[in-house]
Formats: sequence, C-alpha cells, structure tokens
Amino acid sequence: MTQDSVLGSQHFPDWSQIDDVLLDMDGTLLDRHFDNFFFEEELPRRYAVLHSLSFDEARDRLMTMYRSVEGELAWTDLNYWTRRVGIDVVAMHKELNHMIGFLPGAEDFLLSLRRYGKRVTIITNAHSTGVSVKVAKTGLDQYVDRIVDAFEVGYLKMRPEYWPNCQRLLGFDPARSFFMDDDEGCLIAAQAFGVAHLVHSARSSSQLPPVPLPQFLSITGFAPLLNGRLPG
Repeated sequence: MTQDSVLGSQHFPDWSQIDDVLLDMDGTLLDRHFDNFFFEEELPRRYAVLHSLSFDEARDRLMTMYRSVEGELAWTDLNYWTRRVGIDVVAMHKELNHMIGFLPGAEDFLLSLRRYGKRVTIITNAHSTGVSVKVAKTGLDQYVDRIVDAFEVGYLKMRPEYWPNCQRLLGFDPARSFFMDDDEGCLIAAQAFGVAHLVHSARSSSQLPPVPLPQFLSITGFAPLLNGRLPG
C-alpha cells in the first residue's frame, strides 16, 4: 500500500461544488500520536506515581474516567482533567509539545485549499487551552480562516445538536461543504445534518495502521484529494 491510499469506495468530492472546507484537527491535520501517548501512556504513568498505583491500575482508572464523560464537553476540557486527576494537564501539554506535529501532507493540502479560494475552518472537539498549545507549536492558525473549538459551539461534533449550532456560527451551506474527520461518530452526525462531501481520515496516527470506514471515502493521506481534483 502506498503512503497515501484510498481505502473506501465512495466518490471523490467535486471541488467546484465546494465553498467551505471544514476540517478536524487531531487525527486529521495533526498527528494523533501525541494525544494517544499523552492520555494512554504518560498521564497514567504520572497518575500511578501520584497515587502509588501500578501503571495498569492507573490506566484502568483513567480510562474509566474518560468513558464517564465521553461525548460531553468535559471529555476534552484540559482544565477539567487538571482538577479531576490532580495533575496540571495543560503544563504537561506544553512540556511534551515537541511531540505535536502535522500528519504528512497536511500543510500542502491546506496551502492548496487557500490557493484555490476555499474558506477553510478547523472545527475541533478540543478545548481552547489545548488548541492554543498546538497552534503555538505548529502555526496551524496561519493556514486557515478560523479555528472553532467545541466550547464555542456548545457541543461535541458527534452530537446532533452540534451541527445546526455550528452552521449558525459559520454560515456554511451544507450542500456546498466538505468535512473531513477521523471519528466515525462525527462524520455520521455531519451526514445526518446534510453535509454533502464527507471524507474519513483513516490514518489518524503516524504510529498506527489505518482503520478505514467502508461507508465513507476513507483515505490514508491527502495526495488522493489533490491529484488534479482542485480547480485551477
């Protein structure tokens, strides 16, 4: 398999029919390896030391905590997790920011979208504290028109309430909008709202194999979207 592959059977978007490009951040533009390492390895290690637990016990406790608020805004709120686990999670993000980076091809994709006049908005489930750390490290905000975190919208993207609120905030036409995400629930919610052009990021982490979704156009890199498919 080449680095950039098409794993789904759906049709490519027709870029001439698209005005707004809505892009997820973590796992779509930025390498989710950082987040996976942070929440599944490093935070459990530090939690284990703080509470005199084994690593496995600490990770099990944290995973239970994560699941208890999954789908709620608290799930991605770094300030919430700082309070709940008793460790400064924001400071940890800054300490480990050397691990934050773009997925291969993401910067070229963003530059191409801007060159061809698309309005590009990052819509992320992340809290503004996490966004600010990642923007400071990558300069991601310089590539796009706007970054909207879930707390501005009031819901996470997998919730049906998210999409009408996001549309009111941004003023996009779902029939002329493109949305790319690595999360199946977010794509399903966008599809139910009527977003016409949907793409799944199948390789969210540089350290893990791709996980395609057959019901969506599922790709492992950006080159398939750029090969003659943007107007110009």
